[in-house]
Amino acid sequence: MTNGDNPYGKPDNYGAGAAQYTTKVDFGGETPASAPGAPAGQGFSLSDSPQTPAADLIKVTTTAGFTADVIQESRNQPVLVDFWAPWCGPCKQLTPIIENAVRAAGGKVKLVKMNIDEHPAIAGQLGVQSIPAVFAFKDGQPVDGFMGALPESQVKAFIDKLVAGAGGDEIAEALEAAKEAVASGDQQMAAQIYSAVLQREPENVDAIGGLADLLFEAGQKEQAAQVLAKVPESHREAAPIAAVQAKMALAEQVADLGDSAALEQRLAADPNDHQARFDMALLQNARGDRAAAAESLLTIVRKDREWNEDGARAQLLKFFEAWGASDPATLSARRKLSSLLFS
Repeated sequence: MTNGDNPYGKPDNYGAGAAQYTTKVDFGGETPASAPGAPAGQGFSLSDSPQTPAADLIKVTTTAGFTADVIQESRNQPVLVDFWAPWCGPCKQLTPIIENAVRAAGGKVKLVKMNIDEHPAIAGQLGVQSIPAVFAFKDGQPVDGFMGALPESQVKAFIDKLVAGAGGDEIAEALEAAKEAVASGDQQMAAQIYSAVLQREPENVDAIGGLADLLFEAGQKEQAAQVLAKVPESHREAAPIAAVQAKMALAEQVADLGDSAALEQRLAADPNDHQARFDMALLQNARGDRAAAAESLLTIVRKDREWNEDGARAQLLKFFEAWGASDPATLSARRKLSSLLFS
């Protein structure tokens, strides 16, 4: 893809808008773009900060101990919950990585491990569909998470982003700046930052997922697919990658649903037409109305949990994957789903 057909090609005044973002990012000179499908990026100056050793902050919990070990403890500092099982190969790969990263964080975060074979209820409540799955809790609520055995650099970046005032990790700061750029409508700047991160860490799943998402939202579906195709097999289940893939799959799912007027008429005639409500949820999500889409599916779960082999709940979990674990719509709908399933 060239700058001529790339909607995120570098603007003439690139760099002039960097000061409007609160996160500080140090851009250096020009560097070639090595990320697949990425625009030419700016150099990115990175330096490693020394880590402070911490006491052993890792423990195993149970269903009965979850409230004290996670919910209450997360009011003191963030708590990571690692859902695993003895038979899970990727779980064994993640274990030393995440434990070392937590110890290296110097007491800013704790790790709680939960065996889902022995204690499946909490994992089911949170919609865990594959392991390893890691959820981050702050102030008693799940705020972020990831799936799969991420490399050490990505786990470290995840923790640095999570803990308040951790600082010192320029990759994490750059990724935060990219998110701010997206939120401000500056997709060009976001794409440049993701490209700069990929110069340093070609397998950074947050940057790959972010760049692919930008391309997909701009209608560059083939380029987005090319970016995702470069993801190593071991990282394909990482949350940022799975989110873009889920979004692309949902877009294909709604392609043949047509206008919502006919669905509204069907629901007006029969409020228990669950298929019409299900299809409406897909259209609502496609329009960006996540709260309404979630409520439509929750209504089906509330009225008939077994409809279409629990299809409404399964679709809602796909929404969660596409929206991201920390999205407000995900957090709100997940709490409502938990109330329905476990009340």
